[in-house]
Amino acid sequence: MIAGSCCCGAVRFELAAPPTMMATCHCTRCRKAGISTFVFVDRATFRWVEGQDMVANYAPAPPYQFSRSFCRGCGTALGEPLSPADSFPISANCLDGDPGVRNRFHEFVAEKPAWYEICDGAKQFEGYPVRARS
Repeated sequence: MIAGSCCCGAVRFELAAPPTMMATCHCTRCRKAGISTFVFVDRATFRWVEGQDMVANYAPAPPYQFSRSFCRGCGTALGEPLSPADSFPISANCLDGDPGVRNRFHEFVAEKPAWYEICDGAKQFEGYPVRARS
């Protein structure tokens, strides 16, 4: 079991299995929202422990399409735990233990600030990741 929570502890959740993937987004929106490094979790492995009623949702203006959730009490960025999708991202910073996965890629590196240095060997994409076609 991997526990997760916000800074004030009002929002708590558990993952029954490790996330499927970790990645980092360098777009200005994700950086400002505080969810640059995220993990994807399967809905079937995610369980609210408490505080779902403390979660606020921010729906962006186009061209952005993904909502972001925050704790109403402390403002901790949570990712997209209110998403109806079978798999969704949550902020890696909310996990209280080792998620068992490491960064797979960096997206939107074209928007990365000059002061930030990518210090791992994960793949880098100028925008959204592109899958190799065979």
